[in-house]
Amino acid sequence: MEILQYLDDPESPEAPTDYSLTKAAASFDRLALQIESRFSVICEIDRRIQDSAQYGRIEVPARATICGTRIVVLVSKFSPLAMVAADNPGAFLGTDEACAEGKLDVIDLDKVEKVLAQTGYLSIPEEILTERYDGPTLLQFHGSGEPSWWDRFFGTF
Repeated sequence: MEILQYLDDPESPEAPTDYSLTKAAASFDRLALQIESRFSVICEIDRRIQDSAQYGRIEVPARATICGTRIVVLVSKFSPLAMVAADNPGAFLGTDEACAEGKLDVIDLDKVEKVLAQTGYLSIPEEILTERYDGPTLLQFHGSGEPSWWDRFFGTF
């Protein structure tokens, strides 16, 4: 939670002031290549996320995972933040629940977590990101209920 609060600059809601598209693209490309290498598969990659604090999304296809459930990795424009989800963000209450329900194997999760760490990303558990946002940035929230930290660092503006 400390890193989320540290990165939360109300003057820069969509990207940090020192954001470099070139650096973000290079880091994301390294991450995507490493994930594809670890799973021996071509992943679906989305870099065209507009009006969002999210830079990109990498999807490991279900056929390449032990449990047969795709793995989704989201990368924020606020480096080094990333998150991992089974099937889709919000499908489970985090990776622990997905593992407990047999939808995510710890070996696959470990592969992704190691690649994130090796490429300089910090994996933030989905459980933390779903907590109510109480930071200083005025969010133009479009969801129902109250905004969360996920909305702040991965949501749309």
